[in-house]
Amino acid sequence: MELRLYDTLTKEKRIFAPLDAKDVRMYVCGPTVYDFAHIGNARPVIVFDVLFRLLRHLYGEAHVKYVRNITDVDDKINDRAARDFPGLPLNEAIRKVTEQTGKQFHADVDALGALRPSVEPRATEHIGEMREIIERLIKGGFAYAAEDHVLFSPQAMNAANSSLPRYGALSKRSLDEMIAGARVDVAPYKRDATDFVLWKPSKPGEPSWPSPAGIKAEGRPGWHIECSAMAWKHLGEHFDIHGGGIDLVFPHHENEVAQTCCAFHQQRMANYWMHNGFLQVESEKMSKSLGNFVTIHELLATKKFGGQSWDGDVLRLAMFKTPYADPIDWTVESLVDASNVLEAWWRAGTQSTPSDVPAPEVIAALANDLDTARVVTVLHELRKQGRLAELHASLLFLGFPQRRYHSGVIDVSGDVAVHGNHFSELSEEAVLLLRARAEARAAKNWTESDRLREELAKLGIVVKDSKNGTTWEVAR
Repeated sequence: MELRLYDTLTKEKRIFAPLDAKDVRMYVCGPTVYDFAHIGNARPVIVFDVLFRLLRHLYGEAHVKYVRNITDVDDKINDRAARDFPGLPLNEAIRKVTEQTGKQFHADVDALGALRPSVEPRATEHIGEMREIIERLIKGGFAYAAEDHVLFSPQAMNAANSSLPRYGALSKRSLDEMIAGARVDVAPYKRDATDFVLWKPSKPGEPSWPSPAGIKAEGRPGWHIECSAMAWKHLGEHFDIHGGGIDLVFPHHENEVAQTCCAFHQQRMANYWMHNGFLQVESEKMSKSLGNFVTIHELLATKKFGGQSWDGDVLRLAMFKTPYADPIDWTVESLVDASNVLEAWWRAGTQSTPSDVPAPEVIAALANDLDTARVVTVLHELRKQGRLAELHASLLFLGFPQRRYHSGVIDVSGDVAVHGNHFSELSEEAVLLLRARAEARAAKNWTESDRLREELAKLGIVVKDSKNGTTWEVAR
């Protein structure tokens, strides 16, 4: 089966051909660990988790390497550390902040059903690689030292031989357009307005390391060089896929391409560039000033959004319903719908033991540039067609954990329904017993009905009959 992916660089959907089918490599920009991740941060996590699962299915788990970095040196981290731990030395406070927010991030994305990447490098563990790339760029004439800074020169890159890409090719911008459309730091030591920082001096108390280029003062890396170094360390000079949010195309990914290609004399850094679209909340841009800024943690653990908390699989499905490259409108209505749909799918899916592989239509939809919107339609079709074993397997493959119901009702047909969004341990055996008991009562087989009640009680399931019907709950 051919996998087709939309490439931001070429602006076309292309057949995916890995550099080495036994070593498929993907890098995705990860979090800067200074605060709870917001729901917009969840989108690339889910999108590239789906791609990771698909690549493992197509090429084998042992042949796919997924790297997602953690940025643990940044001005925002410094500011948060000074605010939250004013009585501690800054470096110690920074360590507390990054450890705490790193754990929060992992807990949140685990709840979304995302697999852990193959490698999660931290920026502070790769300072040596950053310095080496910087030294290579200086030697090649693409970077220069000035007033304890090291800066990259896009002008020098574009003046070089044709074996290098043009700076601006990824974002489709000229140098003039970049100056007009971006906040450019004005500094007397810069040779040109578009030059960007690779290394800068540290302020007193900030994290610092020995500087490259013979600079005596200790310093710290710029943001862009961090990802170039981590990708190089774990995936090499040239790899298959680089992903992230659409907001990273310029300047971050444009600068990554420049640094890596110039340092290693490559025409490309990654063969395919993939970017997910923006997220807005209830048709408005998410921002703290509008009061609609919502974190993954708040959605999972509080009632801030829609008056209730939401399960991680609900958030995941809500993302699936919009093509990954399109803007997505995050609404309470979409979450309610996703919750109801998951309930219906799992009520059907758990009637059967999963098959060995997901439905071929699911794989075909994903192979068409991760068409998760089509996947949702396919899952509905599987349920309608009674292909329940494939539905079950497909849900597990897509990262939706099997739901175990906490309380609900049983209708006269034996269908097990669920109350609300609260799920606990209800095994497949319990579901079958509940269904069988409902059928026995419908047939007025009271002896069998009583026997099944006792079997359910052994499993910790309490069944209550009334004139309004039958309900069940897990005994606490």
